[in-house]
Amino acid sequence: MSKINANEIKFLKNRSIIKFEGEDFLGEIGIDGRIFKALTLARISVGVISQQAIENGISILVHENDSEKAVNCLIDEFESERKSGKVSQIYSINNVSVLGFVAEDFNKVLAELARNNVFPLLLNQIAAEKRVNIVVTSSQDEKAKNIIESEISKKPKTVHLAIIGHGNVGKTLIQQVLESSEEIKRRKKIDLKVVAVANSRKIAFNKKGFDSNWNDEVLTAEKPSDVQELINFSKENQLENLIVVDNTASKDFVKNYHTLAENGFDLVSSNKIFNTLSISEYRQLRYTLNKNNRRYLYETNVGAGLPLIDTIKLLHLSGENITRIKGVFSGTLSYVFNNFSLRDDKFSTIINEALEKGYTEPDPREDLSGNDVARKLLILARELDLINEFEDIKIQNLVPENLLSVSKSEFLSRLDELDAEYQKIKENQEEGHVLRYVGDLHGDLQKEKGELDVKLISVPVTSALGQLKGSDSIFEIYTESYGENPIVIMGAGAGAIVTARGVFGDILRVSETK
Repeated sequence: MSKINANEIKFLKNRSIIKFEGEDFLGEIGIDGRIFKALTLARISVGVISQQAIENGISILVHENDSEKAVNCLIDEFESERKSGKVSQIYSINNVSVLGFVAEDFNKVLAELARNNVFPLLLNQIAAEKRVNIVVTSSQDEKAKNIIESEISKKPKTVHLAIIGHGNVGKTLIQQVLESSEEIKRRKKIDLKVVAVANSRKIAFNKKGFDSNWNDEVLTAEKPSDVQELINFSKENQLENLIVVDNTASKDFVKNYHTLAENGFDLVSSNKIFNTLSISEYRQLRYTLNKNNRRYLYETNVGAGLPLIDTIKLLHLSGENITRIKGVFSGTLSYVFNNFSLRDDKFSTIINEALEKGYTEPDPREDLSGNDVARKLLILARELDLINEFEDIKIQNLVPENLLSVSKSEFLSRLDELDAEYQKIKENQEEGHVLRYVGDLHGDLQKEKGELDVKLISVPVTSALGQLKGSDSIFEIYTESYGENPIVIMGAGAGAIVTARGVFGDILRVSETK
């Protein structure tokens, strides 16, 4: 290939590799000369040449129009060696492209290609000139070119996002990405493009990236919401740096995490379900992620936009012995008991108020059951490498047994049946105490399993838990080094805006490592 300048990529399509293989034959004097002579006589121009000692082979690059002729003329030239077995195979690999470039740090380029599942078929390097020629399949050549360009010219790295679920959080996230994209491109050299948006029924694609009219394109989309459609789209358009963002609460979509990781997608999720599946499934995904060099971030699983999981991960990785994690995990139940403790209103009045403000699920029993808090507590336990299962958690269900199985409408009409019991609990507290519904991970956390409790407790109004306001969440992290003085993380633990912002933060963290 001709000499190329720094930052210039020589890009040749429509090429074929001629593979010439033989046992105890290559290295004999005159073999290379015979190959070149045969190809020259056949008027075939030769490009990159590479010899593989391990494979006992030579690879020769030719134009794909000449591939059949090249194979035939070499078969004729080495007819006797083929009959004797010295030459085992002469064949072509078609539909390949060549990229030639100068790289200061070729290993970094190679690592980025590998991260995107691009593995060169052939590599020719001139170390003194830092010049490299690589051969890739034509189905990956544009992707390879984009990755190399980003690395050698320092142009913004394009990151392609697939947003699954465009409810409150998903819609807010797309808006945040669109509003911030130019600033992020300028500051971080990351070009974020939302190229796919899906709901439970349909998925819409836009290779160039959606703009503010994305919702119209989703409404008119015709492709079914299927992960294979997304994988096919990414391959057909040779998209690099892929991130799937799961903003659903779907039990079904999480089943696709393995497949997505195996097909080059990193994962960002506000969906708590996967991290609370059985420990075997939990570990299997970590194995798949590790094997495929993928990342999976889920900061918003607990505490929405609060930096909780990240903090626990850092403490644990640094060798800090975390002895307890305790807090108010639910923004909904925080609102309910913060208000119930301070006001004279009935418990049912507060529940209805939270329902009207959109703080609770349409069926408040989903919050009052304590299952959501339990799932969040389990996620934190597993960050400490504990092998607890959901069934290990002791959960105090705030719904009376006689109201557990009735319809939603009947439950809402009978809410006042809860008033007497909770008024009694409130009045039986010590002076200066308030009610809080907490998750508590404790016990000997150096063992395989911890103790997980989800329950209603009474705390001094002067304590950190007692001073909680509105729908805020609070988390106390006790460690061996800090003793009785916990690390306290407190703030808005729910809401579409803060959750979307937390998801956005995870997207940027994954993007910066690509």
